[in-house]
Amino acid sequence: DRVYIHPFHLLFYSKSSCDQLEKADAQTPKEPTFTPVPIQAKTAPVDEVALHDQLVLAAKKLRAEDRLRAANVGMLVNVLGLRMYRTLSETWENPRGAILSPVALFGTLASFYLGASDPTATQLQAFLGVPGEGLGCTSRLDGHKVLSALQAIQSLLVAQGRIGSQAPLLLSTVVGLFTAPHLRLRQPFMQSLAPFAPVILPRSLDLSADPDLATEKINRFMQAVTGWEMNRPLTGVGTDSTLLFNTYVHFQGKMKGFSLMPGIQEFQVDNSTSVPVPMMSGTGSFPHWSDAGNNFSMTRVPLGGSTCLLLIQPHCTSDLDRVEALVFQHDFLSRMKNLSPRAIHLTMPQLLLRGSYSLQD
Repeated sequence: DRVYIHPFHLLFYSKSSCDQLEKADAQTPKEPTFTPVPIQAKTAPVDEVALHDQLVLAAKKLRAEDRLRAANVGMLVNVLGLRMYRTLSETWENPRGAILSPVALFGTLASFYLGASDPTATQLQAFLGVPGEGLGCTSRLDGHKVLSALQAIQSLLVAQGRIGSQAPLLLSTVVGLFTAPHLRLRQPFMQSLAPFAPVILPRSLDLSADPDLATEKINRFMQAVTGWEMNRPLTGVGTDSTLLFNTYVHFQGKMKGFSLMPGIQEFQVDNSTSVPVPMMSGTGSFPHWSDAGNNFSMTRVPLGGSTCLLLIQPHCTSDLDRVEALVFQHDFLSRMKNLSPRAIHLTMPQLLLRGSYSLQD
């Protein structure tokens, strides 16, 4: 593994902040709490266009230090994301794809860190990639800075995504915090999550009496509020459950110059399996690279100024697992920077990917 040198001081508590924390601990003020409203309470629908506009506005307000902090957190996000993807792939009983949002994963863990105390906080900080055990306050992550950096990452992604694209990128993060009735939550903690998740929905319901019914109610509630299809099973809901922290992410982009093909086409999944799907096609000059030695090619299809769809195609379908393993090689990302323009006609399925996973697993 490579060793990366990070200017962690941009993410740590400052000396003045540590002094304020010590004073606050000495005074032990009582933080205001609240009880979430029942899940059946009327809730306004999520406005994704408004969330997009908020991110674009946030990008315009970023300072040089904010961008540097976002770059450092971004590196930590990538490292943790690759670790988690590798872990997920090792648990698959059968070869299959997975969709993983490293930013949502990192933001969820950083949210837990923000509400944790030692020794859990120290363990979470180390898991996020920043050593801190046995060190003082000025070597501890400031969770507010981390979540603000995640907002900066998302805002830059969305703001630059409009460049050269037919439609704006949509990137919406919603946190559903479901509690047992009468459980109280700390108001400051909830407010501190806003940079990472601008929409936070604390709701109460009986999680323990009938976990399957609770799961059904949660999925029905989230689908009604967001408009997103919620057909993935929820894990972690049991007879002893009192709190469930769910992070939902919706990303939507459109490739310029592509159009839907008429009818339904057969798409070959492997040597023996095909599925009928809507297909789209487009012609253009795309960054491309072919590796004859490893028998695969790579094509980058832009979605905007800073986002792309990276298509990796084995020359032989039997090489799929081996080629996927190359993703974790250190020289893979450097190869992406050396792609050469090539005129290509692409035909591919219209993509709609859904996935879910439990951090408890």
